[in-house]
Amino acid sequence: MNIALTIIHIFSVVVMGFSGLMSTCLLTSLIFDDGATSAFAQGTWVTFLTGCLLFLLTRRSPKKVSKQAGFLLVTLCWSLASVFCTFPLLLFLPELSFVDAYFEVISGLTTTGATVLSGLDRLPMSINLWRHELTWFGGIGIIVFAVAILPILGIGGMQLLKSESPGAVKESDLPPRIAQTAKALWLAYVVITVICISALHLAGMSWFDAVCHAFAAMSLGGFSTHDASVGYFDSLPIEIVLTTFQLLAAMNFATHFLALRKHSFKPYLKDIEVRGMLFVVLGSCVMCAFVLRYYGTYPDFLTALRHTTFNLVTVATTCGFMSQDFNQWPIFVPMWMLFLSCISASSGSTGGGIRMIRTIILMKQTQLEMFKFIHPYAVKSLKVGDNTISNDIVTSVTGYIFLYFMCVIVLVFTLLLSGLDFITALSAIIATFNNMGPGLNLVGPATNFSVLSDFQTNVCSFAMLLGRVQIFSIIILFVPEFWRK
Repeated sequence: MNIALTIIHIFSVVVMGFSGLMSTCLLTSLIFDDGATSAFAQGTWVTFLTGCLLFLLTRRSPKKVSKQAGFLLVTLCWSLASVFCTFPLLLFLPELSFVDAYFEVISGLTTTGATVLSGLDRLPMSINLWRHELTWFGGIGIIVFAVAILPILGIGGMQLLKSESPGAVKESDLPPRIAQTAKALWLAYVVITVICISALHLAGMSWFDAVCHAFAAMSLGGFSTHDASVGYFDSLPIEIVLTTFQLLAAMNFATHFLALRKHSFKPYLKDIEVRGMLFVVLGSCVMCAFVLRYYGTYPDFLTALRHTTFNLVTVATTCGFMSQDFNQWPIFVPMWMLFLSCISASSGSTGGGIRMIRTIILMKQTQLEMFKFIHPYAVKSLKVGDNTISNDIVTSVTGYIFLYFMCVIVLVFTLLLSGLDFITALSAIIATFNNMGPGLNLVGPATNFSVLSDFQTNVCSFAMLLGRVQIFSIIILFVPEFWRK
């Protein structure tokens, strides 16, 4: 009972936070008179009053967050808080079903960027802003944000950060207290976002488009204000800016904070994930450009390199913008891009997938096993950079990757059973599970996920949620021993 009260109390704070976020879109709608004022006014009041009621009813709840409560709260905040976020969409677009509205909101909060909406160019400014605000706040994590304000309420946040943290946050040189750490990561996030907005405006975007696309780029959310996504602008400077900031967003934000604080690029040079990601992603850009030129997709290598670089980086970093219909490219290239979305993003970034550090550890472990096969009596430890990796970490990484692929397989077969073709089913699950956005065939970059049935849409919504909380946070809730402990 005490755990339930604590969870509801903290959940109420998150709900009230979303009402505050809605109010910014309400103000935007009032200023520009875009026709969505009533939808945001009703959504804001319902969300705020619900949060206040839950808060008052549980104000005497215990303030300590147990491990069990932390993991359960993570799942509830991502899944149930999203229900409140659907209100503006449902009220303004009455033809939109709840399933599709929930998919759109979950896609934003999990920074997936897959959409069921068309006619984005004609949507009210406030509705488009709402979609992009969800991606931006979802990028660093609803719970990490809550950790920074929970100490004000006398509620500890350590268990929340451990439960939700999108990767292995590098703790050396970071502020020791949990709230200070969360604020430090948010500081880096905000500073780089502001720089991205300015750069996009200088590259030719309007201020509104610059804000929305910067929000999507830094969260690796992939939403756009146009149906044609970044292809609408057909601008090399804009593509260069977005490519750069997508790569930055796919790096560990603890590394960004250290670089900002020390006014030095050395933290990036020392980060093995940064080096690994840039080598794999940029090397793949050159390779795939040669493939496209070889098949005659583009008339010259530089044009092929331009379009390959932007679209490959946006998929590999799990952002999900697009400037070309890469569904029409030779199949090797888009499939390679989907593969990169599984491994490229760093821990502690806003990206999804397995993460680069797990990929590196598994590769190093494979090399070590081959070495032991040749030299069975040699004693050699596994090292990543200057750090020795314990067997416990290796076991954890191996278990996670196995669980990752088993989840993908089960979800793909579920979509196949529902009647989808293999390429559509596989790419839809990879795109949603990695929080990447567009897939191939029926859910390719030239279309969207509105073609799916309600059942298929719900499967993809679950895949987004499972991928965003890194699988274990949900799976562990169904292990009886976890609750007994």
